[in-house]
Amino acid sequence: MVTGLEIGLLVLVLAFFLGAATIIRAVKPFIVNAVVGLLTILVAQAVFGVSVAVTPVALVVVALGGFPGAVLVLLLSAFGVAFVP
Repeated sequence: MVTGLEIGLLVLVLAFFLGAATIIRAVKPFIVNAVVGLLTILVAQAVFGVSVAVTPVALVVVALGGFPGAVLVLLLSAFGVAFVP
């Protein structure tokens, strides 16, 4: 026999998983942008010798901008404006 408590817990767990899936779906593009941008910065540091201080602000710029954000961070660091180690 299924009780009301079991049905309530089932509904609560289902709501949790649907909410988690929605949050992951919303955050996924930022994670992909951050990974692509950080790989761009690491490759630029290895190939061109540009040194960039990876700070939380740089991560936000790269996560929001992706590859163009990484290029912006690299240019600002190269010209000594920001993100200079």
